Amino acid sequence: MRTPTNTEPPTVRMPGDTPGDDSGAPGEARSWAWVDQLRAWRAAATTEPGRLRVIGALLVVLVVAFGAVTAWQITERAAAADDVIHHSEPLSARAADIYRSLADAGATASGGFLAGGVEPKNVSDRYDKDIDVASRSITQAAASSEGSPGSRDRLERLSQGLSEYTGLVERARSNNRQGFPVGGAYLRRANDLMNEQILPDAKELWTIETARLGRDYDDAQALPWGAWALGAVALVALFWAQRRSYKRTHRVFNVGLLAGTAATVAVLLWLVAGHGVARARLDDSYAHGARSLQVLNEARIESLQARSNENLTLVARGGGDAYNTAYLKQIQDMAGTKADGKTGLLAQALRLADDAESRESITTAMKDAKAWWRLNLQARAKDDAGSYLDAVAQTIGGRYENGEQAKEYSGVCFDGVDSSLAKAVAHEQDEFEQAAEDGRGALNGLGAGAALLAVFGAAGAVLGIGRRLSEYR
Repeated sequence: MRTPTNTEPPTVRMPGDTPGDDSGAPGEARSWAWVDQLRAWRAAATTEPGRLRVIGALLVVLVVAFGAVTAWQITERAAAADDVIHHSEPLSARAADIYRSLADAGATASGGFLAGGVEPKNVSDRYDKDIDVASRSITQAAASSEGSPGSRDRLERLSQGLSEYTGLVERARSNNRQGFPVGGAYLRRANDLMNEQILPDAKELWTIETARLGRDYDDAQALPWGAWALGAVALVALFWAQRRSYKRTHRVFNVGLLAGTAATVAVLLWLVAGHGVARARLDDSYAHGARSLQVLNEARIESLQARSNENLTLVARGGGDAYNTAYLKQIQDMAGTKADGKTGLLAQALRLADDAESRESITTAMKDAKAWWRLNLQARAKDDAGSYLDAVAQTIGGRYENGEQAKEYSGVCFDGVDSSLAKAVAHEQDEFEQAAEDGRGALNGLGAGAALLAVFGAAGAVLGIGRRLSEYR
């Protein structure tokens, strides 16, 4: 007798069902499909054509990434170099102009007052020019301060303080012309305002803009470590791929990979050389341009403040010890102990000078500063001895009490220091602009060239790998 067979109908599998999958759930079918796809890819990668495709993809990614990172980093450094040339250095120079003009206005106002009565026209013209330059520079700096809170605050205080200062000076002038002693009090108040508020704000503004210039220099000179690292990795990978090809085919050259390697080497060499030249020229523009300008401007401002305090010592008529002490400190800060030129800002500027023209101007300023020191000591001796008019003549020129015309006086030496430093500043400004432009020019075309050569290198790698793949078809 036959045993009854199982009459249950067989399982019917729908299209897309995975073998062994009796649930029929679409989600599970898709997950199994992904697993199968991964297994297929893994299996394909273990074959030589699969390995070649993986190698080709990695080479393309590395070469393209190298070109992209190079273009990005060089573009950033070029933009920072542009800021150095066209933004931060001009702002720093404008802040120095504000500082210098204000200091010169103070020195000129005190000198004109010391002359007595109606001041000489050349003195009033110089004072008016200083105030005009300072006012215009403050307005221009405010328009280009880029929202810097510190700069805006200083510029606003400078504008307000300058308005108050000029009012006090006009009162001092008016009273001095009429012979009223109160004019000296107004001038001392104006000088206190200048030294205690206006000049410190101007110096702080200069410090802020100079610090911004330093940051732009740092950004422009930063080493492109990312691009260098990717370039080295891409070269190693290309050399390895060519060596692997040689060991498997015994062919010395793979033209495509060789072209990709040549393009990568060209970008890396261009990057190293271009950035190296740019960095060297920017270093030069800072050391013998921007840095030298900072020292020279500071020396010039010290000389202007020294001149103002020298004049105010006499304006105070016996009560100017504090002004004389300030004068002695400022001239020694500028020109060294007793203005011997061995230390101080002028000695520092001489060390930074890199050509004969600049050294000659600074050396001349040192000689005039030494003579200024000597003549000021003579003026102080005359004042202390009660010969006030002789001390005035020894300081600003004119006639001594005996009617003899002063042949040498400290004002001439001060003018010599100021004009020599102005000449040195103009020369160093030209040196800065030339060196900085050369540094910026060394980066021209590097970003775009690196991107283009990277595309060429990636195409070479694809063609080289494609040539090997064609041998398996």
